[in-house]
Amino acid sequence: MNSQQQWVAFSTIVRREIRRFMRIWPQTLVPPVITMALYFVIFGQLVGSRIGNMSSLPYIQFVAPGLIMMSVITNSYSNVVSSFFGSKFQSNIEELLVSPTPNWIILVGYIVGGMARGLGVGLIVTILSIYFADFSLHSVPVTIGIVFMTSLMFSLAGLINAIFASSFDDISIIPTFVLTPLIYLGGVFYSIELLTGFWKSLTLLNPILYMVNAFRYGMVGITDINIVGSFAMVGLFSMILFFVALWLLEKGSRLRS
Repeated sequence: MNSQQQWVAFSTIVRREIRRFMRIWPQTLVPPVITMALYFVIFGQLVGSRIGNMSSLPYIQFVAPGLIMMSVITNSYSNVVSSFFGSKFQSNIEELLVSPTPNWIILVGYIVGGMARGLGVGLIVTILSIYFADFSLHSVPVTIGIVFMTSLMFSLAGLINAIFASSFDDISIIPTFVLTPLIYLGGVFYSIELLTGFWKSLTLLNPILYMVNAFRYGMVGITDINIVGSFAMVGLFSMILFFVALWLLEKGSRLRS
């Protein structure tokens, strides 16, 4: 395929992915926004008023960046895992794999579609958060950079989960037993400075901690983790997941009948 044909293939996959979740926007965009609004009310208004400050910030202002990042992570992941597994279940992915379309085009197309949903929901939640907390962006490049890299990483993770899944039940195992615990233990609702010893060392192994803290630094200028280390961690994980996903597509295992 020449470059023009590759662009047509890529843009077609991306448009299909965006139209897929926009067509059912009451199911894909509204529920996560309502969920985040409840988090803001409960943890920000009700619980936060009793907690007071966290890392010298009002509690609602401390948790808001983590809640925004949570919405980006879950929606980027869920969009790709559900879409790609649906294509695999209906054997649509086989048509793509036997076509002249390069596997990296297929991979990037699905990933960009997942990022579109994750970033879209994240933007809506960010606008919603302004009602509950006051923000003045501390660093625009850090904020934009980390949110794009996080969305990319979890879109890749969702695609890998979809490749290995053999039933619709399998695509909920990772979000339930891995992703959710990592998010809740990733510094969204508390500063790791409250932890000591074993638990602090264990928390430092959680990649979501680095994403949340980098995003929090970009928004309010507070972080428990070195920013350069955060970007390096997310970049390393994203690179590994990209090549693993590409290798799985090239291999075709669990994708072809």
